[in-house]
Amino acid sequence: MRFDRRLASSMIMIGSLIVALGLVQASGSSFWEGEAILLAIFVVLTVSLNLVSGFTGLFSLGHIGFMALGVYISAILTLSLEKKAVLLPDLPGWLAGLHLDQMAGPIPIGWLIATLIAGVLVSLIALAVGSVVMRLSGNFVAVATLGFLVIVRVILINADGLTRGSRSFSGGTPFTDLWWAWGWAVVTIYVVWRVKRSPWGRQMFAQKADKWAAQSVGIPILRPRLLAFVISAFFGAVAGSLFAHHILAFSPNAFYFDLTFEVITMLVVGGLGSVTGSVLGAVVIVAVTEVLRRVQDQTQLYGLSGITLGVFFLAIIIFRPDGIMGQRELSLDGLRGRLPRRSRSTGGWTPPAVDDPTLPDDPNAPDDPV
Repeated sequence: MRFDRRLASSMIMIGSLIVALGLVQASGSSFWEGEAILLAIFVVLTVSLNLVSGFTGLFSLGHIGFMALGVYISAILTLSLEKKAVLLPDLPGWLAGLHLDQMAGPIPIGWLIATLIAGVLVSLIALAVGSVVMRLSGNFVAVATLGFLVIVRVILINADGLTRGSRSFSGGTPFTDLWWAWGWAVVTIYVVWRVKRSPWGRQMFAQKADKWAAQSVGIPILRPRLLAFVISAFFGAVAGSLFAHHILAFSPNAFYFDLTFEVITMLVVGGLGSVTGSVLGAVVIVAVTEVLRRVQDQTQLYGLSGITLGVFFLAIIIFRPDGIMGQRELSLDGLRGRLPRRSRSTGGWTPPAVDDPTLPDDPNAPDDPV
């Protein structure tokens, strides 16, 4: 019965998403379709960053570095031979002759392979970096991952033969559409949610709550941290591939502090440790940013958007430090449980159930967010 409710809840959510995407596509508005694609990319970034910063408690500032690597790897692999000869004449011979832009009917099979290659390569880099960084704790992790972000940017700028340096990289094919972007978003949400409900996820939250207590009862520290770091990097690279084949023109400066702190804001607003909170945080920040941009253009008060977002971020930290969701998850069953219902025995009203955020999550609870 519980499995049936969870399956029904998941099907309703996925069906609602399909209807919403269909309405956006049917509207014929390229603006709203582009906004929906960018929202999906931010969902992938925020949910995957939550795997490290929310589940293990290690504050990573290098997530956008993995995205940047995914952007350039997928863009180079899918660039046509003619454009490579013009834009990247100094590529090695084996790379210059490789072009993963093949189509199998309506399916961009070449781009999908390039996306997976980018994800695997970036995961291997994360494995090497994480083997050292994940042994640290506290502020040292933030400083080390920030150093990784700076190193990635410097390499991308100086590897002129591979990336065109600080110049704009363009000429890609717009493979990313509404359905591919949100398809990857759903996959990211599902994988991260399954990790949270797995023994690995419980190990992550245990060492986040008290590292020494967890270690004293035999819970490993490095392995769950490293797993979170590697999976997070994989989906960061996937977000990069989606971004590269949607924006089509970019440079290394696009993947630095501004984007880093925008994604961190989404994560903190939604709630560290909550998968659905990450999605809500991305939706809120994208919506608020768009409204502020329109107000800013009409009033010509340039800088209003950044100031307002900063104040909003500070207000969340002060008045709701756990974010919108904390570590809890949103589900249809949970929403029904919060509604007052008539008691069969007394005929009166039974108060809604209240979640105690201090209690550990029930691994069998029906809170599948997809």
